[in-house]
Amino acid sequence: MATGKDVLAMLIPEGGWVIRGNEYEGIDFVECDPILKEDFENGFALADGWLAEQEAEVIAKKQVALAKLEALGLTEDDLKALGL
Repeated sequence: MATGKDVLAMLIPEGGWVIRGNEYEGIDFVECDPILKEDFENGFALADGWLAEQEAEVIAKKQVALAKLEALGLTEDDLKALGL
């Protein structure tokens, strides 16, 4: 389940905000334009899907990187052995 932080990361990805808790009243818009309370609250309905998309992108990028390593004759364990 998405948190207020997740909603803000989706709506204002460049940052500039601080949130305490999961309520709109806990947000300080420090270096960004404020969003409407309604937009924040509606964002919870979208954030779980957005988080799943972000996770899928990370997994896809990792798979591409692992395929490149395997083409070079390396494995993920080889990188771990190097501390990477």
